[in-house]
Amino acid sequence: MVENVKNVDIKSMSKEQRAALMQQLQQEDREDRIARREAYEGLRAEFMQDTQNRVQELVEHVREFHKWLESEASSFTEVMKDYGQIRGGEQQRSYTVTEGDFKLEIKSNKVKGFDERADLAAERLMDYLKRYMQKSDKGQDDPMYQMAMTLLERNNNGDLDYKSISKLYELEDKFDSEYADIMGLFKESNVVQRNATNYYFSKKNPKTGVWTKIEPSFCRL
Repeated sequence: MVENVKNVDIKSMSKEQRAALMQQLQQEDREDRIARREAYEGLRAEFMQDTQNRVQELVEHVREFHKWLESEASSFTEVMKDYGQIRGGEQQRSYTVTEGDFKLEIKSNKVKGFDERADLAAERLMDYLKRYMQKSDKGQDDPMYQMAMTLLERNNNGDLDYKSISKLYELEDKFDSEYADIMGLFKESNVVQRNATNYYFSKKNPKTGVWTKIEPSFCRL
């Protein structure tokens, strides 16, 4: 093997020596690519593991904070009821608490969803849309088929989206009575599932007196 390629006089080398040199250079190039790939993959694995660990740690902190805030806010709500700041029979607890330059807004609203009948309606609608698509001249490219299928998509929790299903009601005049019957089943399954409570934080600028939301989100930093 040639130890120093720069000092080699290629013209003075035999055909066999040149072939050996070429083979050595190719081998060194392969080894270099392998080394760079292994270094990259090692750095990638380390970066992703560190990121995952920090994300999991952050998520756990946020989960603990949310649990703490729910408990403290619930306790403070009872104090406010005793103090007469809110009516004891109120189901929706939406209020704002301000202390100095910090403000906490607690907003509660009803979240609408569906019971088990919606799953049956979704299955029937999927079957209906497949039959509709097969009869359509445009097939899967039919805009009505595509729109309805998109509105049937579920969220990350596997639940049907209330607003999307509501938009399906608006398409009743585009289809036949069977479609309307399926929409009726969706409407029957529509129930109020729970109350959702959201928390909003704000801080006042001491110079301007303007309140600015504190939003612990990458998108807001």
